Amino acid sequence: MTQIPPLNGLRAFEVAGRHLNFRAAAEELGVTQGAVAQQVRQLEAQLGIPLFERLSKGLAFTSSGRSYHGRVATAFEELRAATATLRPEPGRVLVSVTPTFAAKWLIPNLPDFSATHPQIDLQILATEKISNFHGDGIDVAIRQGKPPFGAALDVVRLFRQEIIAVAAPSLVAQHRLPLTPEALSQLPKLHDAHNLWPVFLKNLKIEDHGGHGLRLNQTALTIDAALSGQGVALVSSFLVKRDIAANHLVQVISETLTGDQHFYMLTMRGPKRSSSSQAVVEWFAAKAEYP
Repeated sequence: MTQIPPLNGLRAFEVAGRHLNFRAAAEELGVTQGAVAQQVRQLEAQLGIPLFERLSKGLAFTSSGRSYHGRVATAFEELRAATATLRPEPGRVLVSVTPTFAAKWLIPNLPDFSATHPQIDLQILATEKISNFHGDGIDVAIRQGKPPFGAALDVVRLFRQEIIAVAAPSLVAQHRLPLTPEALSQLPKLHDAHNLWPVFLKNLKIEDHGGHGLRLNQTALTIDAALSGQGVALVSSFLVKRDIAANHLVQVISETLTGDQHFYMLTMRGPKRSSSSQAVVEWFAAKAEYP
């Protein structure tokens, strides 16, 4: 009979494989980075094969390690599912999103969700931090980024990163739309943490003569500032679709900026998912606007 390795080593390997980083694994497990690395080394020694390649910026699976991790992760998911059946929280689903996604897309769409699934207790965790599915109890996460996100995750693209320039109608009332490059260059710009204006203007071959304007740390705040007529904002088009339809904002120039940091729904890969979590996943997927 094949001997099962120590569970501490398997757990360290499973978490490190999801993050491909010993430091992040240590944060999830609440131990030191050295402890995680040592447990994985001991597991490799017992198995007699390397599971990871140690790189300067993290880890990479060996071919054997990738195959082994998939089965170990499934085994731990089964253990979690078995435990959950002993103390279930029916109807509760915790969704982690960024503050901007929460304010400008999710909250306006929640009435539709509540009408469709009144029995589900949807809880929203709005944070810029990388949430932890196990440590934070996350069921579903919506994040902007670029694959791959990890071997233990199921990934669905919801929205493209299609950046448009928008402003309040009052700000551009004296101009004909779409704005000329010269007119756009003269208007105040609203800047967020993504700092996309230099790239946007460079692509349009526009020299900016009006670089002044508010600098804010969240896109949601730049949208609010644009709504109040304080400048032109660069935002993902799906975040302002409602405001444009209501004529609270207008797209001031037809050109767009398409990036590779799209918006994705992330869930843990596993054999089982609660009916409530599955309903939330299907609802988000039905709202997807990926081309």
